[in-house]
Parts: sequence; C-alpha cells; structure tokens
Amino acid sequence: MSDAAGGVNTPAEHHTPVFGSDPLEELVIPDGTHVTEHDLVTDGDVLVGGQSAIELGVRAGGVVAGERVSFGGDIEADGDCRLDMWCEVDGNVLVGSDAYLGERVQITGQLMVSGDLDIGDDVDIDEGFEANGWIVIRNPMPTIVFLFVYLSHLLRIGEEEAAEEVAATAFADDAEADPARIPRGARVSDDAWQVSTPASIGDDCRLHGNIRATEIGVGADSEVFGSLRSKGPIRVGPRTIVHGDVTTRSGDVRIGPGVHVRGDISCGRCELSEAAEVDGTIRASDGISFEELPEDGGTAGTGDESATAGADGPDTDLKPAIVPLGEGAFPADDQGGSDADSGTNADAEVKPDPDADADTDNDTDPVPAVRSIEDAAGWDADRRNGRNGGGNAEDVAAIIADAEADREPDG
Repeated sequence: MSDAAGGVNTPAEHHTPVFGSDPLEELVIPDGTHVTEHDLVTDGDVLVGGQSAIELGVRAGGVVAGERVSFGGDIEADGDCRLDMWCEVDGNVLVGSDAYLGERVQITGQLMVSGDLDIGDDVDIDEGFEANGWIVIRNPMPTIVFLFVYLSHLLRIGEEEAAEEVAATAFADDAEADPARIPRGARVSDDAWQVSTPASIGDDCRLHGNIRATEIGVGADSEVFGSLRSKGPIRVGPRTIVHGDVTTRSGDVRIGPGVHVRGDISCGRCELSEAAEVDGTIRASDGISFEELPEDGGTAGTGDESATAGADGPDTDLKPAIVPLGEGAFPADDQGGSDADSGTNADAEVKPDPDADADTDNDTDPVPAVRSIEDAAGWDADRRNGRNGGGNAEDVAAIIADAEADREPDG
C-alpha cells in the first residue's frame, strides 16, 4: 500500500500491463470522477466488461463496452464509441468521433455520429441515426482481433519495423486521463456498485451508492454517499467522507487522518487515525489501534495551527480526536466576555469566598465534576418524609427504611 496516499492504492499504482493479465480484473474509478444527475462523468475513457448492467448514463472521452452490456441513460463520448453485440442503450448516443456498433444492438433514442459509422446486422435505432462520415453496414471486427490480424500479417511479410511501430502506437500510454474500468458482470446504479473483484476509487471523487467488492481502497478528498462493504481489507484515504457503514467480513480497516465515517465500522482489526471521526460504533474483533499524526504535518494536518495556517483545502487544522487524560481540561463558563477577558481579568476580579453560598448566580469558578453529597447544592436528605435535617446518619437510615417499606406490595 502507498503511504503517500494514506495506505490506499491510486489508479496510477494499479496500472495493469496490456499483456499478461486482464485489464478489467478490477473496478477502477480514476481521479475526479463524479456521479451527477444519474450520469457517470469522467475525463478519460470508460471500459465496461461484458454482461454488465450500468443503470446510469455515461459522459466520457470514449466508451467501449463488451457483449450484452446495458446502459440506463444517454451515452456522450467525445472520442470513439464501441458497443459490442447485444448491447442496449436506454437513451441517445452522441459520439464526437467514430462509432462501432455490433450486431443486434438496441438504442431507444437517436444515434448522432460526427465521424464514420460501422454498424452490424439487425441493429435497432428507434429514433434514427445520422453520421457525418462514411456509413458501412457490416459486422465490424473487434478492435483487438483486427489489431492482431494486422500485426500477424505484417510479421508474415517481414515488415518487423512496421509491426513494432503499429504496436507502439496502439499500446502507447499517452492518455490525458486514466480510464474508468468496470469489470465483467458488474452492477452499477444509484443504489449500489456491485462487483466480484477489488475496487479502487481515486482522489476527489463523488459517488452515489453502496460499494460492494472483495477489497476496497478509497483515495483522498473523496465523498461516497453510501456504505463500503467487502470480504477483504478496506482503506480510506485522508479527508474522505463516507455517508454510511464500513464493513468487512474478515479483513482489516484502515482509516486515514481527517476521514469522517457517518456510520459504524465492523472489521477484524481497525487502524484509526487520531484525527479521524466516526459517528457510529466501532466493532473490531482483533482490537483497535490509533495512529499518531505525522510530525511534519503533511497533507494530514498536525493540529498545530501555526504549521497549518494558510494551507489549501478544507479541514487543514486537524486536531486529535483522542488525547491523554492529563492533557484535557474542562472549559470554563463564558459569561459573555471574550477569551482574552477571561484570561486577564478573571483571576484579578473574581476571588473565591469560602463563606459564600454555593448556589450563587455570579459564581465563575469551574464547578468540580465530582463532589460529596453533603456539599452538593439542593441536596435534601428528608425530601421524601418532610423532615428538616442536615443529612446525618439518622436521617439516612430513615430514608432507607422508607424505601424498603415502599417495596412491599400494597394492601
């Protein structure tokens, strides 16, 4: 885990090579992704695995969806849009570049394409389509299949340099923003994000719905309007707000500084920052450990006002939520004066009078938290039987006798 990110892997650290593993083996939400007005909005591309149900619209740089993917809203792609066979879109599809539609794709709205359109057989577009470039009605070959066929042909004819150039261009990692990757079989809606893989949420994200995954990592300065639940560990980065519970079946939970959890925490072991805030109950079968704030302050804050004055971002004056008992102090009652007045004039003007009544209205001395019964104002040992006494042993014995008599049933 990255210490710089508060123990949370960022999408950049989750970079998956093109060869060797499945790039859709994890739910990855890049930095700055927001869910607004039932749309998933991100600056980069959106890659969706097959058999997924996205009950939201998508606004992104480009959209690529596998087989049998359903979208519950409009698709707006600044770049290319590729929908594999049997995909369904409940809305319009607006494409800023080229569009590729597999066979039996269904679109309930309009299809507007600024570039070329490759369209397969039996495609159903309820409100018609329009393309400014070439329109080819055929079954478009999948991009990865076409690329491998093209590379194999170049290698077969001996054009190794051309094949290297094509591969370098196709797999170049020069995108301005990391893509959002949704694994196969995912369910994404306003209520829940359900995947059977790990989930990584970047910095400065705003998501609606409960997150359900095998492992969860949330970056810094994000806000999740829902709960976090996983089978494995959960990591929450600095200054993130979770409007729900944080629950893991058998893993650990690590809460960074400045985090606000507006619910309960249930886990095996909980590592909680001193500057974190939890509104609910913490249930940790293996115990709770508190992490001290870094000495240099950093992005987490130290609680030292002089060190954090003028820092950017909210909640920079972070103070430990738990302090040793010896360092605590009871606040004095403020009678309308400022802190400066109470610090300079209180000791000079107010002098304790041992003969003064304990019930006076002008008492400015702090009231002890623990006092003897005889010294407490308003204590009346004979309030039940009407006797006037000073709370001596005979009066107390009379009260005990009356209490025992009251326990006996009437009659």
